Amino acid sequence: MLYWALVFFVVSLVSGIFGFGGVAEASAGIAQILFYVFLVFFVVTLIAGLAGGSRRELR
Repeated sequence: MLYWALVFFVVSLVSGIFGFGGVAEASAGIAQILFYVFLVFFVVTLIAGLAGGSRRELR
C-alpha cells in the first residue's frame, strides 16, 4: 500500500511539473489517503504484535 502511495505521489509531481493541475491534485489526494491508511494499518499491527506477540523462552 505504501508502494501505491509513492506511485501516486510521483504521478502528482510529474503532472504538476507539466501543468496538469487537476490530475496532480487528484493523484496527490489519493497518495495522501493511501499513506494515512497505511499508517493506521502499521500502528494497529504494531500494537497487536506488542500486545499479543509470541513469547518464546530461551533454554
